Amino acid sequence: MKPMRQNEDKMGMGEIKENEATVNEITQENVEEQLVVYKEYSTEYLVSAVEAILFSIGESVSVDRLAKALEMETKKLSKQMEEVLEIYNQSDRGIKMVELENSYQLCTRNEYYDVLTKVVCTPKKPNLTDVLLETLSIVAYKQPITRPEIEAIRGVSCAHAINKLMEYGLVDEVGRLDAPGRPILFGTTEEFLRSFGVASTEELPMISPDKIEDFKKEAQEEANEITLGLDNES
Repeated sequence: MKPMRQNEDKMGMGEIKENEATVNEITQENVEEQLVVYKEYSTEYLVSAVEAILFSIGESVSVDRLAKALEMETKKLSKQMEEVLEIYNQSDRGIKMVELENSYQLCTRNEYYDVLTKVVCTPKKPNLTDVLLETLSIVAYKQPITRPEIEAIRGVSCAHAINKLMEYGLVDEVGRLDAPGRPILFGTTEEFLRSFGVASTEELPMISPDKIEDFKKEAQEEANEITLGLDNES
Protein backbone atom coordinates (compact mmCIF):
# COMPACT_ATOMS: atom_id res chain seq x y z
CA MET A 1 0.00 0.00 0.00
CA LYS A 2 2.88 2.39 0.70
CA PRO A 3 4.13 2.51 -2.92
CA MET A 4 0.61 3.52 -3.99
CA ARG A 5 0.66 6.31 -1.40
CA GLN A 6 3.96 7.53 -2.79
CA ASN A 7 2.50 7.52 -6.30
CA GLU A 8 -0.47 9.52 -5.12
CA ASP A 9 1.86 12.04 -3.48
CA LYS A 10 3.85 12.32 -6.70
CA MET A 11 0.67 12.84 -8.72
CA GLY A 12 -0.46 15.51 -6.29
CA MET A 13 2.86 17.31 -6.52
CA GLY A 14 2.69 17.08 -10.31
CA GLU A 15 -0.74 18.69 -10.36
CA ILE A 16 0.46 21.46 -8.04
CA LYS A 17 3.43 22.18 -10.33
CA GLU A 18 1.14 22.25 -13.36
CA ASN A 19 -1.21 24.66 -11.61
CA GLU A 20 1.73 26.83 -10.58
CA ALA A 21 2.97 26.87 -14.18
CA THR A 22 -0.47 27.89 -15.44
CA VAL A 23 -0.71 30.69 -12.87
CA ASN A 24 2.77 31.87 -13.82
CA GLU A 25 1.82 31.92 -17.51
CA ILE A 26 -1.35 33.91 -16.81
CA THR A 27 0.57 36.31 -14.58
CA GLN A 28 3.23 36.73 -17.26
CA GLU A 29 0.56 37.50 -19.86
CA ASN A 30 -1.00 40.12 -17.59
CA VAL A 31 2.39 41.71 -16.99
CA GLU A 32 3.09 41.80 -20.74
CA GLU A 33 -0.31 43.40 -21.38
CA GLN A 34 0.36 46.02 -18.74
CA LEU A 35 3.77 46.76 -20.27
CA VAL A 36 2.21 47.67 -23.65
CA VAL A 37 2.41 51.43 -24.01
CA TYR A 38 0.28 52.85 -26.80
CA LYS A 39 1.39 55.99 -28.56
CA GLU A 40 -0.72 59.09 -29.05
CA TYR A 41 -0.45 61.58 -31.89
CA SER A 42 -1.96 64.90 -32.82
CA THR A 43 -4.62 64.79 -35.52
CA GLU A 44 -2.36 66.88 -37.77
CA TYR A 45 0.39 64.26 -37.54
CA LEU A 46 -2.06 61.41 -38.21
CA VAL A 47 -3.33 63.14 -41.37
CA SER A 48 0.16 62.95 -42.87
CA ALA A 49 1.11 59.58 -41.39
CA VAL A 50 -2.05 57.81 -42.54
CA GLU A 51 -1.76 59.42 -45.98
CA ALA A 52 1.81 58.11 -46.30
CA ILE A 53 0.75 54.59 -45.32
CA LEU A 54 -2.25 54.49 -47.67
CA PHE A 55 -0.23 55.95 -50.54
CA SER A 56 2.50 53.34 -50.06
CA ILE A 57 0.12 50.38 -49.82
CA GLY A 58 -2.02 51.48 -52.76
CA GLU A 59 -5.14 49.67 -51.56
CA SER A 60 -7.52 49.68 -48.61
CA VAL A 61 -5.88 49.23 -45.20
CA SER A 62 -7.80 48.02 -42.16
CA VAL A 63 -7.90 50.15 -39.02
CA ASP A 64 -6.25 47.27 -37.11
CA ARG A 65 -3.31 47.31 -39.51
CA LEU A 66 -3.01 51.09 -39.26
CA ALA A 67 -3.11 50.92 -35.47
CA LYS A 68 -0.36 48.29 -35.44
CA ALA A 69 1.85 50.41 -37.71
CA LEU A 70 1.29 53.50 -35.59
CA GLU A 71 1.50 51.56 -32.30
CA MET A 72 -1.87 52.98 -31.28
CA GLU A 73 -4.90 51.50 -29.58
CA THR A 74 -7.40 50.52 -32.29
CA LYS A 75 -10.42 52.16 -30.60
CA LYS A 76 -8.49 55.37 -30.09
CA LEU A 77 -7.37 55.47 -33.73
CA SER A 78 -10.88 54.71 -35.02
CA LYS A 79 -12.25 57.67 -33.09
CA GLN A 80 -9.45 59.98 -34.24
CA MET A 81 -9.86 58.89 -37.87
CA GLU A 82 -13.17 60.76 -37.98
CA GLU A 83 -11.23 64.01 -37.59
CA VAL A 84 -8.53 62.83 -39.99
CA LEU A 85 -11.09 62.24 -42.74
CA GLU A 86 -12.76 65.59 -42.14
CA ILE A 87 -9.49 67.55 -42.26
CA TYR A 88 -7.99 65.62 -45.18
CA ASN A 89 -11.05 65.93 -47.40
CA GLN A 90 -11.49 69.66 -46.76
CA SER A 91 -8.48 70.49 -48.95
CA ASP A 92 -8.54 70.91 -52.74
CA ARG A 93 -6.46 67.80 -53.34
CA GLY A 94 -6.95 65.63 -56.40
CA ILE A 95 -7.39 62.64 -54.13
CA LYS A 96 -9.62 61.96 -51.17
CA MET A 97 -9.50 59.59 -48.23
CA VAL A 98 -12.50 57.28 -47.95
CA GLU A 99 -13.71 54.85 -45.33
CA LEU A 100 -14.75 51.37 -46.44
CA GLU A 101 -16.33 49.48 -43.54
CA ASN A 102 -13.34 49.20 -41.14
CA SER A 103 -10.73 50.14 -43.73
CA TYR A 104 -9.41 53.31 -45.37
CA GLN A 105 -8.14 54.07 -48.86
CA LEU A 106 -6.99 56.95 -51.05
CA CYS A 107 -9.09 57.51 -54.19
CA THR A 108 -9.15 60.11 -56.96
CA ARG A 109 -11.92 62.67 -56.83
CA ASN A 110 -14.80 62.21 -59.27
CA GLU A 111 -14.48 65.74 -60.64
CA TYR A 112 -11.07 64.90 -62.16
CA TYR A 113 -12.29 61.79 -63.99
CA ASP A 114 -12.18 63.46 -67.43
CA VAL A 115 -8.57 64.55 -66.89
CA LEU A 116 -7.49 61.08 -65.78
CA THR A 117 -9.02 59.33 -68.79
CA LYS A 118 -6.65 61.29 -71.04
CA VAL A 119 -3.54 59.84 -69.44
CA VAL A 120 -4.61 56.40 -68.22
CA CYS A 121 -6.65 53.59 -69.70
CA THR A 122 -10.31 53.96 -68.91
CA PRO A 123 -11.46 50.96 -66.84
CA LYS A 124 -14.32 49.02 -68.33
CA LYS A 125 -17.47 49.99 -66.51
CA PRO A 126 -19.81 47.19 -65.43
CA ASN A 127 -22.88 46.97 -67.63
CA LEU A 128 -25.49 46.76 -64.88
CA THR A 129 -28.75 45.71 -66.46
CA ASP A 130 -32.03 45.86 -64.55
CA VAL A 131 -31.65 42.17 -63.69
CA LEU A 132 -28.15 42.70 -62.30
CA LEU A 133 -29.21 45.79 -60.34
CA GLU A 134 -32.16 43.96 -58.80
CA THR A 135 -29.98 40.99 -57.83
CA LEU A 136 -27.29 43.30 -56.46
CA SER A 137 -29.89 45.22 -54.43
CA ILE A 138 -31.18 42.03 -52.86
CA VAL A 139 -27.64 40.92 -51.93
CA ALA A 140 -26.81 44.38 -50.53
CA TYR A 141 -29.88 44.59 -48.30
CA LYS A 142 -30.22 40.92 -47.31
CA GLN A 143 -26.57 39.83 -47.00
CA PRO A 144 -25.27 37.36 -46.18
CA ILE A 145 -27.71 35.52 -48.43
CA THR A 146 -27.78 32.27 -50.39
CA ARG A 147 -28.66 31.87 -54.05
CA PRO A 148 -31.93 29.99 -53.29
CA GLU A 149 -32.96 32.87 -51.01
CA ILE A 150 -32.26 35.39 -53.78
CA GLU A 151 -34.22 33.29 -56.25
CA ALA A 152 -37.10 33.02 -53.78
CA ILE A 153 -37.33 36.82 -53.75
CA ARG A 154 -36.90 37.30 -57.51
CA GLY A 155 -38.90 34.26 -58.48
CA VAL A 156 -36.46 33.19 -61.20
CA SER A 157 -32.98 31.70 -61.48
CA CYS A 158 -30.19 34.16 -60.72
CA ALA A 159 -27.07 32.03 -61.33
CA HIS A 160 -26.00 34.10 -64.35
CA ALA A 161 -26.63 37.40 -62.53
CA ILE A 162 -24.55 36.34 -59.51
CA ASN A 163 -21.70 35.13 -61.73
CA LYS A 164 -21.72 38.47 -63.57
CA LEU A 165 -21.72 40.48 -60.33
CA MET A 166 -18.79 38.38 -59.06
CA GLU A 167 -16.98 39.00 -62.36
CA TYR A 168 -17.44 42.75 -61.84
CA GLY A 169 -16.11 42.41 -58.27
CA LEU A 170 -19.32 43.76 -56.71
CA VAL A 171 -20.35 40.50 -55.02
CA ASP A 172 -18.31 37.67 -53.55
CA GLU A 173 -18.63 34.50 -51.49
CA VAL A 174 -18.50 35.33 -47.77
CA GLY A 175 -19.06 31.93 -46.20
CA ARG A 176 -21.42 28.98 -46.06
CA LEU A 177 -24.74 28.57 -44.31
CA ASP A 178 -24.81 26.06 -41.46
CA ALA A 179 -27.56 23.98 -43.06
CA PRO A 180 -27.85 20.77 -45.10
CA GLY A 181 -25.72 21.06 -48.21
CA ARG A 182 -23.93 24.10 -46.71
CA PRO A 183 -25.05 26.54 -49.45
CA ILE A 184 -22.74 29.44 -50.30
CA LEU A 185 -23.45 32.82 -48.73
CA PHE A 186 -22.98 35.94 -50.85
CA GLY A 187 -22.28 39.53 -49.83
CA THR A 188 -21.11 42.82 -51.30
CA THR A 189 -17.45 43.84 -51.58
CA GLU A 190 -15.31 46.93 -51.01
CA GLU A 191 -15.55 47.54 -54.77
CA PHE A 192 -19.33 47.81 -54.31
CA LEU A 193 -18.84 50.46 -51.61
CA ARG A 194 -16.39 52.40 -53.81
CA SER A 195 -18.63 52.18 -56.86
CA PHE A 196 -21.70 53.46 -55.03
CA GLY A 197 -19.85 56.04 -52.93
CA VAL A 198 -20.77 54.75 -49.45
CA ALA A 199 -18.56 53.93 -46.49
CA SER A 200 -20.69 50.96 -45.40
CA THR A 201 -23.93 49.21 -46.28
CA GLU A 202 -25.53 50.98 -43.33
CA GLU A 203 -25.47 54.17 -45.42
CA LEU A 204 -27.65 52.62 -48.13
CA PRO A 205 -31.15 54.15 -48.32
CA MET A 206 -33.97 52.19 -46.74
CA ILE A 207 -35.85 49.91 -49.12
CA SER A 208 -39.59 49.41 -48.79
CA PRO A 209 -41.38 46.03 -48.90
CA ASP A 210 -43.20 47.35 -51.98
CA LYS A 211 -39.88 47.48 -53.83
CA ILE A 212 -39.28 43.80 -53.12
CA GLU A 213 -42.72 43.07 -54.57
CA ASP A 214 -41.78 45.09 -57.65
CA PHE A 215 -38.69 42.88 -58.03
CA LYS A 216 -40.90 39.79 -57.95
CA LYS A 217 -43.32 41.21 -60.55
CA GLU A 218 -40.53 42.25 -62.90
CA ALA A 219 -38.86 38.86 -62.51
CA GLN A 220 -42.13 37.12 -63.33
CA GLU A 221 -42.56 39.28 -66.43
CA GLU A 222 -39.00 38.42 -67.42
CA ALA A 223 -39.72 34.70 -66.99
CA ASN A 224 -42.93 35.01 -69.03
CA GLU A 225 -41.05 36.73 -71.87
CA ILE A 226 -38.44 33.96 -71.92
CA THR A 227 -41.18 31.30 -71.99
CA LEU A 228 -43.03 33.12 -74.77
CA GLY A 229 -39.84 33.36 -76.82
CA LEU A 230 -39.20 29.63 -76.47
CA ASP A 231 -42.78 28.85 -77.52
CA ASN A 232 -42.44 31.01 -80.64
CA GLU A 233 -39.20 29.27 -81.60
CA SER A 234 -40.88 25.87 -81.35
